[in-house]
Amino acid sequence: MKPVQPDEKLAAIVGSKPLPRTELTKKLWAYIKKHGLQDKKKRTQINADDALKAVFNGKKQVSMFEMTKLVSKHVD
Repeated sequence: MKPVQPDEKLAAIVGSKPLPRTELTKKLWAYIKKHGLQDKKKRTQINADDALKAVFNGKKQVSMFEMTKLVSKHVD
């Protein structure tokens, strides 16, 4: 897969080096799990901390599916 370049906001979470989307997704999930951001009751929801809020357009919570769409806007 062709590497994508995370923008400044996404780089705060996954690093600033270009990486394949699959790797980007792995790093994003590692961050979510490490910080306990997956909603305890509704497992398909991601609760944003300050770093993720920047990527999620200021939203406090998004679904996994919406997250994928929002993250796509932060890569070249």
